[in-house]
Amino acid sequence: MKRIFLFVMMCATVACVAAQTNTNTYHIVPKPAKLKPQQGQFVFDADTRIIVPTDDIDMHHAAFALLERLLLSTGFSNTIAVNTNGDIKPGKNMVYCKLNTSISNKEAYKMSIEKDRIEIEAGAPAGFFYAMQTIRQLLPPEIERNVRAKDVTWAVPCATIEDEPRYPYRGLMLDVCRHFSDAASVKHYIDKLAFHKINRFHWHLTDDQGWRIEIKKYPKLAEVSAWRDRTLIGPYVTTGRKYKQERYGGFYTQEQIKEVVAYAKKKFVTVIPEIEMPGHAVAALAAYPELSCTGGPFEVEGLWGIFNDVYCPRDNTFEFLENVISEVVELFPGEYIHIGGDECPKLRWQNCHHCQTMIKELGLKDDHELQSYFVTRMEKFINSKGKRIIGWDEILEGGLAPNATVMSWRGQEGGIAAAKQGHDVIMTPTSFCYLDYYQSEDRDREPLSIGGYVPMEKVYSFDPTPETLTDKEARHILGGQCNLWREYIATETHVEYMLFPRLAALSEAVWTPGNEKNYDNYMIRLTGILKHYDAMNINYSRSNLK
Repeated sequence: MKRIFLFVMMCATVACVAAQTNTNTYHIVPKPAKLKPQQGQFVFDADTRIIVPTDDIDMHHAAFALLERLLLSTGFSNTIAVNTNGDIKPGKNMVYCKLNTSISNKEAYKMSIEKDRIEIEAGAPAGFFYAMQTIRQLLPPEIERNVRAKDVTWAVPCATIEDEPRYPYRGLMLDVCRHFSDAASVKHYIDKLAFHKINRFHWHLTDDQGWRIEIKKYPKLAEVSAWRDRTLIGPYVTTGRKYKQERYGGFYTQEQIKEVVAYAKKKFVTVIPEIEMPGHAVAALAAYPELSCTGGPFEVEGLWGIFNDVYCPRDNTFEFLENVISEVVELFPGEYIHIGGDECPKLRWQNCHHCQTMIKELGLKDDHELQSYFVTRMEKFINSKGKRIIGWDEILEGGLAPNATVMSWRGQEGGIAAAKQGHDVIMTPTSFCYLDYYQSEDRDREPLSIGGYVPMEKVYSFDPTPETLTDKEARHILGGQCNLWREYIATETHVEYMLFPRLAALSEAVWTPGNEKNYDNYMIRLTGILKHYDAMNINYSRSNLK
């Protein structure tokens, strides 16, 4: 009987400990690569200090990502202390950051959350930054408020975490040409990218419906190309179209561009500008019609779609684009310039004496090879400025420029072909990654969209690396990206509705190891993230929520 009693008591004790352990929840998205739950909680208070290992400005940005939220929401006056000489040892009530050069991935981190302290190891500031985002998600959702929250225990559950992203490129593209977002709104979206550990912001700045970046050498791009006199109302139809007859547009000054880029850098987000060529050029041609095959006149488009008037590959066109790019590269310190390259009709080139003569003189086969010549010539210039190009997968047609990175949107086939040729690839297929598509089958309950159907579960199932690639070829898959085209998305609240929470699903698809992904488990963790959204006042969609 005594043995039975001891056994029962032991089982009860184990069950009690398990129950205590299971009281902790870990609502983290994207899911860390490894997380081991522990008992207990660490509680932030007014005396909690953040200890950083260097005085590096990026290290301060990483620490401030957490400190800023604490200062705004708790009312505490927490501080950052620099531990350059190693005089400060791990102690109580600290978030203690330590450099670990054996962690080779710059975005990776290790974190131990104990009852009396949090210790973080990383090899670079980015790793510390993402550890801070994890802590932020584990804190009560009131951490997102910009005013002091009362009667909140600022606790995070104890755990050990080892985490790193599956892919180095994790992106979102925002179209500001069809409908414009001011600089403050762009910063708002960059904040949310950082929260989800998304590290690339692809800024679609030029198109037929508007040119959004100031170019000092060509002032008419801001005076003329940034504005249209009408905008399509309702769905795209071929007859009976209705327009809002009103001047609409806007552009970013170079100073505003610099502010956004600097702001993104503090959030460990790299901004990639897109300057469309040779197609999607009508807005630019409205200001400078001499860059076309016909000479115009043109007006900035208020209709969506693809248009026949494109840049003519004359010397004056290349001079124009080189001058534009020369100003653009000074504003964006990142590695890439996106040159578009998609949806370029060849009708004007086929009926242009100059273009047809050029094809013969250069020994080209057809208009597709003329586009390849166009892209390759611009790539050489962009490379001379120390940058690389990204282009949509149409740049494969007629031959791929030597150093180009391909963004594969028409399925994954273009990306597969590019990877097999030894080119880097970013996967962004419409069927998984187009967030302008409907997110519910019940379209009558959804705002008007361009079409398609991409529910959150579909985004979550996205795998950027096709199984058909060899290991060597697969190394060229840099990651994935979601795109938000804005023909039918005019307001910032509508942007939020289309982005969230599908962006959370994308973040896990490109961060978390494939064997750790589980949609049902993601939906449980998402409940905690949605509470953060509520505190942020995000107008997120509930279409895919049970």
